[in-house]
Amino acid sequence: MSWKHLFSRSLSAAPGRLHFAAHSHHLWPDASWDGQAQALDDAARLADYKWDHIFAEVIPEAQQHIVRELALPDPASIAFAPNTHDFLVRIVSALPMAQPRVLASDGEFHSFRRQALRWAESGRIALTTVPLERLAAEAEGGAYDLIFASQVQFNSGQALDGIERLATLARPEGPLVVIDGYHGFMATPTDLSALAERIFYLSGGYKYAMAGEGACFLHAPPGFAPRPEVTGWYAAFDDLAARQGGVGYAPDGRRFLGSTFDPSGIYRFNAVQRMLASEGLTTAQISAHCNTLKARFLAADPYPDLHVISGKQARFLALQGSRAPEHYASLKAAGVVTDLRGDVLRIGFALYQDDADIDALLARIAP
Repeated sequence: MSWKHLFSRSLSAAPGRLHFAAHSHHLWPDASWDGQAQALDDAARLADYKWDHIFAEVIPEAQQHIVRELALPDPASIAFAPNTHDFLVRIVSALPMAQPRVLASDGEFHSFRRQALRWAESGRIALTTVPLERLAAEAEGGAYDLIFASQVQFNSGQALDGIERLATLARPEGPLVVIDGYHGFMATPTDLSALAERIFYLSGGYKYAMAGEGACFLHAPPGFAPRPEVTGWYAAFDDLAARQGGVGYAPDGRRFLGSTFDPSGIYRFNAVQRMLASEGLTTAQISAHCNTLKARFLAADPYPDLHVISGKQARFLALQGSRAPEHYASLKAAGVVTDLRGDVLRIGFALYQDDADIDALLARIAP
C-alpha cells in the first residue's frame, strides 16, 4: 500500500528527488500546511487573545497526542519549547550542586554533545562518557547527578538497552535520568507508563512526528527538578506564584517553560496527528511498513563493502565502511538524499516511500 497521497506537496515540489533521509529531515505531509494555515488564521482572528486559545486548546490537544503515544499518565507533565537544547539547559540549571557529575553515552547528538563539552571545558560540569552498552553498569556505580542517554542513537541507530535499569536509579535529589527520545518517538512503539514517575523524556516533531521545526517537548516527572534556575515567565502558573516569597513555578511540566515562542510547530504537530488518526495509522503500522522497505533494500545487498551497525528499532540503516563518503557523494549526484556521519552512511525509510522507490534507489546505486 502507498501513502504518497498524504505527501503530495513535498513530493511534487521535487519530482526527480528520492528522499531517503526521513531520520534527518522528514518530508512534511500535506496536513502540516493545514496546521500552519490555522496558526496564521488564529493569529489574525484572535490577535492579542491568541495565547488564551493556544494554552486552552492547542497545547492541551498536543499534550493528549503525546501521552497517548507514550502511555504517560498525565498530560500536565508535558512542556513545549522550540528545541531540546532549551530543555537540557533548564534541567542542568535545576541541579543544586556547583559542578554536577554528568554521565552520558559517547554517541549523543550535537544538541547535548556540544553543550556538555563546553560545560566540561569551563568547569560547569564534570563529564564522563562511555559506550552505550556500558552506560547502565557505569550509572549503577552511583557517582552521578545526571544521566543522559538517547533512546536510539542518532549516528549508529543503536538502541538503549536498559532504560528500566536507569529509571530505578532516579531520585528527586539526584541522579536525574534524562532520555533523549528524538530517534525513538514515533519511530518505534514506546510505553513509558512504568517509568513516567522517574525519568525525563524529551523529543520533538522534526523527525518521525512529521511536524517540522519548533515543536519539541519534555515529559518532566513530578517532584524532580522543581525550580530550574534558567526560567522564563511562562513557567509561573498563576497569581499564586507571586506570593511564594520568591520566584514561583508551576507544579507540573510547565515549570520548564520558557518565554514567548512561535506556536506554529505545535499547530502542525496537531494537524499531522489528526491526519494519522483519520488514516488509522499507528507508529507500529508505520514501523512495519518501513521495516518491509528496509528488508527489500537489504536483500539486494547493494553495498557489500559496508556493514550494517544500526539496530532493529532504528527507522534508518547505518552502513559503516571506508567507502561510505564515496557512496554518499554518488547518491547525492544521482538525486538521492541520504546523509553521512563520518564513515557511516545513513539511509532512512518513511511512510511516503513504497516498493517502487526502493527499486528506483537500487537502480541509481547500480553502476
